[in-house]
Amino acid sequence: MGGATRVYAAQLAGLGVFGPDGESIGKVRDLVAGLRIARQAPRVLGLVVELVTRRRIFVPMLRVNAIEPNAITLATGSVNLRRFHQRPNELLVLGEMLDARVRQRSTDAELVVVDAAMEQTRTRDWLIARLAVRERTGRLTRRGPVQVLPWDEVSGLGLAEITGQPQGAQQLLAVFDTMRAVDVASALHELPPKRRYEVVDALDDERLADVIEELPEDDQKDLLTYLGEDRAADVLEAMNPDDAADVLGELSERHKNRLLELMEPEESAPVRRLLAYSYDTAGGLMTPEPVVLTPDATIAEALALVRNPDLTPASASMVFVCRPPSATPTGRYLGCVHIQQLLREPPSHLVAGAVDADLARLPPTASLGEVTRYFAAYNLVCAPVVDDQEHLLGAVTVDDVLDHLLPEGWRETGLPETEELDQPG
Repeated sequence: MGGATRVYAAQLAGLGVFGPDGESIGKVRDLVAGLRIARQAPRVLGLVVELVTRRRIFVPMLRVNAIEPNAITLATGSVNLRRFHQRPNELLVLGEMLDARVRQRSTDAELVVVDAAMEQTRTRDWLIARLAVRERTGRLTRRGPVQVLPWDEVSGLGLAEITGQPQGAQQLLAVFDTMRAVDVASALHELPPKRRYEVVDALDDERLADVIEELPEDDQKDLLTYLGEDRAADVLEAMNPDDAADVLGELSERHKNRLLELMEPEESAPVRRLLAYSYDTAGGLMTPEPVVLTPDATIAEALALVRNPDLTPASASMVFVCRPPSATPTGRYLGCVHIQQLLREPPSHLVAGAVDADLARLPPTASLGEVTRYFAAYNLVCAPVVDDQEHLLGAVTVDDVLDHLLPEGWRETGLPETEELDQPG
């Protein structure tokens, strides 16, 4: 095996995993360690690798050919596609060991694990031989220095101790910080419930809102219940109104109405409007916050709005021109302007001169099938939803359509279960 012979676990998070011919297989999301008796260092059994389909699989360490600073190379491109399931005697190094509270045997000092170093032995086994720890003072002072201790110098990392103690989540959040919300959601789904709740407690409301939007429905309901009514309402306010409506639509009427009451009126109003439509209609699918301009806005102003990094690519692909008011439901809908058209026009010109007034509109009652046919017919990724009085109510984007066309539970499933995947050479 080539590459490094001592590696810190946190450095592996998100690292690309490749076959022997350079074919991409996935990304590292965790390491699996098997606890051993007495003070023996745990053996690293393998990697939890997330495929492009978001399925998490287990890759044994014996399949690893080299660990480099920017990639992990396997000895073979053939991997087992069975979904990873953690066994009772196994620990997730990133998910469960980081942030654990431990004690130094020689001084009895209370410490917090900030990283774990695995080292390769002569027998090619990888062991968690050392731990990077920081003293836990419990005071609001500058954090102490990190020290690296041998595994047998630390106590408190038995399976029962780790799974039973409150850990905090600072180190795991540092790992999550560079990940997309959809990837954090996938990682959160795989964590043990105790650890999942610790991470949720540590996330700020906006980041948690982004993550919850990407979780399976059962996880969404579980976390909203765990958060308690007040914080759940705050998180729903931070979500996109259409995503908040989707989540609330899965709750009981009592729970849904209570959370709507706790939300600020200006935040709950668009959500209530969406909930008035069936989930499988244009009105239920749409976002009530598309990019809307008045006819006297310039092309430059329109381009500035679609540059907003918070917009999805689909939402940024089209702006809608309406008479005041600009908030939905708007004044009279005049038409739309595609982003390609915006790029072709002089920045000083008015958007009114570039409006496409002939593009068909979707009524809020249009069925999912009608919406799908609309996108296929017009080759669009965003479409206006307009009522009988010519008010723009919102816009449907293709990602929302796909969410409803895919099979139930698609966020939890990737490729069909097969034994082996032979990556192309």
